[in-house]
Amino acid sequence: MSIPQIVLDTNVLVAGLRSRRGSSFQILSLVGTGKFDIHLSIPLVLEYQEVLHRELPNLYITAEDIENLVAFHCSVATRHQIFFLWRPYLPDPKDDMVLELAVKARCDSIVTYNTRDFVGLERFGLTAIGPVELLRIIGVLS
Repeated sequence: MSIPQIVLDTNVLVAGLRSRRGSSFQILSLVGTGKFDIHLSIPLVLEYQEVLHRELPNLYITAEDIENLVAFHCSVATRHQIFFLWRPYLPDPKDDMVLELAVKARCDSIVTYNTRDFVGLERFGLTAIGPVELLRIIGVLS
């Protein structure tokens, strides 16, 4: 079985940093272990930083921890430059940049809590899955 190629939607990072008990935290703990490969673009990294800093009062980490987490993700991810736009394709324009990255990276899935916002991904050979589903795919949950 090949290693899943994924893009982590920002809401998965936020959820994983709000609670250490859920599936999102498990996924964050597994980044860089070889269970799956993450893919990043500059726009997505900037969104991670902006949203996590905005959510800081609701998170169990510090601003410095956010920068370290994002830097770690950048160090283990496959980084991509996007030279094409599919916009507007999805209802939320911020989701379009996630789609564009997933298409460019030839990912298998976008991992998100908002799977309904990613309808029509099949056209691009992608699926939108929740964190629990990723954990099942990689064999962490049965």
